[in-house]
Amino acid sequence: MPTTIHDAVTDSASNAAAWGDALLQRYATSGPRYTSYPTALSFNEAFTADDVTDALARSNDAQRALSLYVHIPFCRKICFYCACNKIATKNTDLAEPYLARLDREMALTAQHIDTRRPVKQLHWGGGTPTFLTLDQMSGLIDRLDARFGLSSDPERDYAIEIDPREADVLTLRHLQSLGFNRLSLGVQDLDPRVQRAINRSQPKVLTETLMDEAQRLGFRSLNLDLIYGLPQQTADSFAQTLHQVIELNPARLSVFNYAHLPERFPPQRRIRQEELPDADEKLTMLRVTIDMLTAAGYVHIGMDHFARPDDSLALAQQNGTLQRNFQGYSSHAQCDLIGLGVSAISRLEDSYAQNASVLADYETALDQGRLATRRGVRLSRDDRIRRDAIERLMCDMRLDLAALGERWQIDPQEYFKAALVALDQAQQDGLATLRHQVITVTPVGRLLVRHLAMAFDAHLPVQGNRRYSKII
Repeated sequence: MPTTIHDAVTDSASNAAAWGDALLQRYATSGPRYTSYPTALSFNEAFTADDVTDALARSNDAQRALSLYVHIPFCRKICFYCACNKIATKNTDLAEPYLARLDREMALTAQHIDTRRPVKQLHWGGGTPTFLTLDQMSGLIDRLDARFGLSSDPERDYAIEIDPREADVLTLRHLQSLGFNRLSLGVQDLDPRVQRAINRSQPKVLTETLMDEAQRLGFRSLNLDLIYGLPQQTADSFAQTLHQVIELNPARLSVFNYAHLPERFPPQRRIRQEELPDADEKLTMLRVTIDMLTAAGYVHIGMDHFARPDDSLALAQQNGTLQRNFQGYSSHAQCDLIGLGVSAISRLEDSYAQNASVLADYETALDQGRLATRRGVRLSRDDRIRRDAIERLMCDMRLDLAALGERWQIDPQEYFKAALVALDQAQQDGLATLRHQVITVTPVGRLLVRHLAMAFDAHLPVQGNRRYSKII
């Protein structure tokens, strides 16, 4: 590792110049993140609540374990970069009617679920789940347990997203008592100038205190979220943040590329375009991130995820059991996901279903005694084959075409003939290799694995890629 942060930035800048000048224009395109396939752009409103109940029945037949996602849309203060479905308020009483409707949704869903299936994974996201009071959190856990039966298995993965500005050591102790064993803390950047530009003042000591307490309490894993490409950021300033974060030693890191889409996300209109780093600076930040984190011992899982070698995410990748879901990479494969709350998405056997994204529509549906499904899709056999290919490529960083062909009883060379032709240029550019029917992603290719996955996407030529974020 370079001896100083300045050296790291200088070395990465020179690497980026050599690598970026040759490839940046070719691969600086937009594309899906493939948290699902087909992606949400393929969901349609002809898919109704009746289709969900049919999908739940097929899910019961498959007898997979369950994963529950609960969306808590509230937060006290809007961060300007945010692209989440959220409601800004300081009044926690406003959460009560929402929690009551969540319980109604759970009851309607549980009618169609074999609740003997274990809930191996639970994730609360938002918004800010820690917006809820401790009593509200306890009530929500009790309702989830009553409807689905939560697990005490030490191998369970029960995670919650935390805003360090809205939690303290008492919060963590309470979360542990509720059964959570993994935490994800939003940090984004530790530079006060960047924090002011995104309306998120968060001194390092808040994060540090929570991390110390989480370690003392024995939480299994802790993730920190960072974002590069924010206003006022430079490669040097972001390297300083990375240096401080490495000293904190989290088990996992998610380092996201900020997508500036003010036409879609109104809070981003408060960000000044001229304060955003340009494409070359962002590329240097990316290289600095990879150089510093890998030198510190982190495994680059793929895209924007990094983990310690002994973390369950890295171990799952080694074992071939890593999965993509709507929270990113997951160590618990083969779970059917039930999404609860406004805008939440479910993945059930061969279907995806999304709830209404507008709170009033979500409430109306449940008040009328029906699921709040707004849209979704049932996958064709071709969709399922391609989902398998894309997921294995993005999770394993390799795709064994022969094994895929055996699973689906197809000739993979013929079936994916167009995809393999599309990957020719990527192979020439050193992003992947194809030997003995195995596609292997190179270290550089891990950054661009979304581009590699796009070769297998049969929906993309119809949809185009204008609504997706930039790959790099």
